[in-house]
Amino acid sequence: MKTKKSMGEFTGNEYPVGQNQDQSGPEEKAQEQKAKDERIEKQGQVLLDQNNKKHKIHLLSIIGEIEGHEISSPQTKTTKYEHVLPALAAIEDSEEIDGILVLLNTVGGDVEAGLAIAEMIASLTKPTVSLVLGGSHSIGVPLAVSTDYSFIVKTGTMLIHPVRMNGMIIGVPQTYDYFKKIQDRIVGFITEHSRMTSQRIETLMMETGVLTKDVGTILVGEQAVAEGLID
Repeated sequence: MKTKKSMGEFTGNEYPVGQNQDQSGPEEKAQEQKAKDERIEKQGQVLLDQNNKKHKIHLLSIIGEIEGHEISSPQTKTTKYEHVLPALAAIEDSEEIDGILVLLNTVGGDVEAGLAIAEMIASLTKPTVSLVLGGSHSIGVPLAVSTDYSFIVKTGTMLIHPVRMNGMIIGVPQTYDYFKKIQDRIVGFITEHSRMTSQRIETLMMETGVLTKDVGTILVGEQAVAEGLID
């Protein structure tokens, strides 16, 4: 079961980017705003610190395709793990940040990169919350459940399906055993961080009557909550 964390449970050093310090003049404030805007544009991250309770919440958006070791095409919107992992380490080390809000609208992507980000989020001592907007498909499912508490909008979708691989593969039993090991890692993570059993997850993965040209299951909004996938 997940253990909920309070806003007071955080340790570390000064937050390096997006810090909320009093500036002496309009030029410094303009530079700070420009840095925030550039960070939103390039990495989809920003510090939310203007609320009336004065909490400092780091907003992390996971959108498009989770990019792995190979660079995706310039036309594809991606979330790059080399941006996210250092940012999460800096958040954990910061004395300023009170918690993290993760916004998800992703089609999935690289399994290794997605699990790395999910494990990093799950290991943080800061309070973490996820919100699925649009969809959190494939490897986006472990990312959605990696936080202390998860939400999904009524129109949000979660796609659960077996592991696939693009490109040439060697058609031998060892290849399919390797696929099974990858799938077991994903199922194990989801089981550990949600209320679903591994048997139910695998049943939904192998469903043949939901998708027209594929195997798997789409859970919409309240279905994901009813299944115990989302809090």
